[in-house]
Amino acid sequence: MKSSQDVRWSVGELASRFGLEAHVLRHWEDVGLMAPERDSAGRRVYREDDAYRVAVILTSKASGMSLDQIRTLIDAEADGRRDALKAHLVELDRRQAEIERSRHMTEHALECRAHDIATCPGFRSHVSDIVEGTRTGFPLPAQMHDRHR
Repeated sequence: MKSSQDVRWSVGELASRFGLEAHVLRHWEDVGLMAPERDSAGRRVYREDDAYRVAVILTSKASGMSLDQIRTLIDAEADGRRDALKAHLVELDRRQAEIERSRHMTEHALECRAHDIATCPGFRSHVSDIVEGTRTGFPLPAQMHDRHR
């Protein structure tokens, strides 16, 4: 039986294991997230540790981390790892609060007798801070456009 140290995958094989295109792994290498070995012909060779790294990257992306944040997370020599993780926890808490608020709004809408929920006083109470411009952390379409410039 082969040990985990003997496992070797090509870029295509490893990408396929995770449902990715090979260019994604090459991009991650370009931005410093991956550093696969090379064989004598210069082809990338991925091992078990690389597979775990891919899993960490995918899980971190799914949690909302940017590639820059992930690079800080997995770089043993990067300064700011704790700060990046603390900031990510703050963002996760914000998103969790938004999800909880959305859940309450959806539950209310499901039970609401008003034909147009925008006219329901109870539903309006869920969104009044948006109308009044007092909700923090909730980008309006114009603000979202500005973020992407």
